[in-house]
Amino acid sequence: MINGHKIEELQKKSEQLENQMNDPVIFNDLSKIKNISKEYNEIKKILDNFSTIKLLEKQISECDEILKSADISMIEIAKSEKENLEQKLNKLNLETEEMINPSSPYDKKNAIMEIRAGTGGEESGLFSADLFRMYSRYCERHGLKLQILSDSRTEIGGFKEIIFEIFGDNAFGVLKYESGVHRVQRVPETEKSGRIHTSASTVAVLPEAEDVDIKIEEKDLKIDTFCSSGAGGQSVNTTYSAVRITHLPSAVVVSCQDERSQSQNREKAMQILKSRLLALEEEKRQQEIAKNRKSQVGSGDRSEKIRTYNFPQNRVTDHRINLTSYNLDRVLDGEIDEFIEKLKEFYRNEN
Repeated sequence: MINGHKIEELQKKSEQLENQMNDPVIFNDLSKIKNISKEYNEIKKILDNFSTIKLLEKQISECDEILKSADISMIEIAKSEKENLEQKLNKLNLETEEMINPSSPYDKKNAIMEIRAGTGGEESGLFSADLFRMYSRYCERHGLKLQILSDSRTEIGGFKEIIFEIFGDNAFGVLKYESGVHRVQRVPETEKSGRIHTSASTVAVLPEAEDVDIKIEEKDLKIDTFCSSGAGGQSVNTTYSAVRITHLPSAVVVSCQDERSQSQNREKAMQILKSRLLALEEEKRQQEIAKNRKSQVGSGDRSEKIRTYNFPQNRVTDHRINLTSYNLDRVLDGEIDEFIEKLKEFYRNEN
């Protein structure tokens, strides 16, 4: 149940933010107005949810009144309607509670996703492309925007690596449990004998880092430049536009070569580096939380096999929650909502 006092606080905060947005001094400060607008929209969504919750509670109460009557035909209809309303209410209560008290301080941030080919050679690269399409379609279905930051393609149309940013409400909070090893079982396009092969790709989901989240000292960076290359490693230009940044204290290395200019590649590489460092901080925080749990199964570690996509059986299985779907084609078309919702519920109970 959502705290009524908290709602009152949010209503007052909403009014304050609305007044600030109408202040000419703040309105001319693009950075401030962006942050204020974001916070205002988040609070408005919570308040809208709360209004819907009160309406659902009223409708459930009306159903209860009908159930007290002696009209048998109306009682059956009221029972069915009440069950439907209660499902909606429970889902909305959980969603709103997560917005007010997110499991991570970074849940509301945009997300940076990294998909890398693992075991399986060319087939793994093709599977990485399938995963990228799956997340792209998911974003389209939910009104999230996607922007590729960096990619390295294989000669037959797959990805050795692709890094992209997802913009939208709670993007990191929604997608963070996709981190881990995704395994595919199918007959590869490159296999003539028709044998089923097992390949894997690794997915990492990082919260987008802002300057206020991560401070990086210039002395902690080693920056190298080199000529960018295309599929198969062939050089595609003769200028040193590609950038490799090494963060010396953490040994995290980021390369970017997609943009034409060195400065643009450096900017993108720094963006990815900040997010990786922020993700390391979040990983440490989660490890501290995990110490108080009975089990660390399904911790979201990137080395953990989390999901298998079996083509011959049209089956997808998430091993953390023992959830199996026999709609692999629809899952790869971006219909992963069931997995996301069940994972959120699982980790909510774990906490």
